[in-house]
Amino acid sequence: MEVLQFIQIHWIEWLFAIITALLGAGYKNISTRLKAEQKKNNAIAEGVQSLLRESIVNNYNKYTDREYCPIYAKESIKKVYSAYHNLGGNDVATELYNKILVMPEEKKENNHGH
Repeated sequence: MEVLQFIQIHWIEWLFAIITALLGAGYKNISTRLKAEQKKNNAIAEGVQSLLRESIVNNYNKYTDREYCPIYAKESIKKVYSAYHNLGGNDVATELYNKILVMPEEKKENNHGH
């Protein structure tokens, strides 16, 4: 009868111990999943940032060769740069972006009779 009395007296303590153990295991599982998702999200963000940087560099090279950058291209590049910057990008591409923005928007006319 002592065992039965012990169980009756301490059942709430056992219940809380079991609930605590289950919550701890659930938290660990969720925490592990969240860490894996965060790692994956960081990799995706870094990849997208890299692609956006490449686009800025390619546009810079393209329009530097042409010696002008049309307004529609500048607008497109602004959107690319905004996304790039929001992903944490702020390196050489920022300098190139700023150089693109100050380029003339139309091709210079050759007034040398050619």
